[in-house]
Amino acid sequence: MRVIGITGGVGAGKSAILKYLTAISGVRVVEADEVGHLLMEPGMECFEKIRAHFGERVLTPDGQLDRAAVAKIVFADKKELDWQNELMHPAIKNWIRREIEKERQQGACALFVVEAALLIEDHYEELCEEFWYIYTEPEIRRARLKESRGYSDEKIDAIFRKQCTDAEFRTHCAQVIDNNSTKEAVYERVDILLGKLGIHTTHQESGTFR
Repeated sequence: MRVIGITGGVGAGKSAILKYLTAISGVRVVEADEVGHLLMEPGMECFEKIRAHFGERVLTPDGQLDRAAVAKIVFADKKELDWQNELMHPAIKNWIRREIEKERQQGACALFVVEAALLIEDHYEELCEEFWYIYTEPEIRRARLKESRGYSDEKIDAIFRKQCTDAEFRTHCAQVIDNNSTKEAVYERVDILLGKLGIHTTHQESGTFR
């Protein structure tokens, strides 16, 4: 089983590529954000620690964690944000590590894909053999974020400043997937990379993108 990490700036189109990969037999995709949501559910390892730290104010009437309430607290107080990051990031990484080992033991998975916003910063090279960088021009990303999320230019600029630069992504990633044109073009690029790993898709077999 191969393990790769996928990263890229916000609005780069990672979700579409992850959805494409999910549909391929023998490929498992895990998104760090979704793992974080799972670990915040009642009975999971981070739920009780967050409840104990922030109190009942971060619970919904039915006893679930109100993630919006937590976000409001941590983004208004850097110390609280640091506390949450120190709790969540290692927990997410350890959960993914365990899932990788499970898949190795079961032997049915040919490719395990990890997507994380902080793939580089959180040193996911400890888990992944290589990183793939989804590259999209900043202005295309900006337009997507305005249309799909309703973000203002000011908010987009603030997010861009916090993320790795194009040069930093390229320095740490073994492969660059250009996502500036059509879905067909980017899927073809993904198919080529998968073929190099010995994973063949329906498109490769049928020549859909040739």
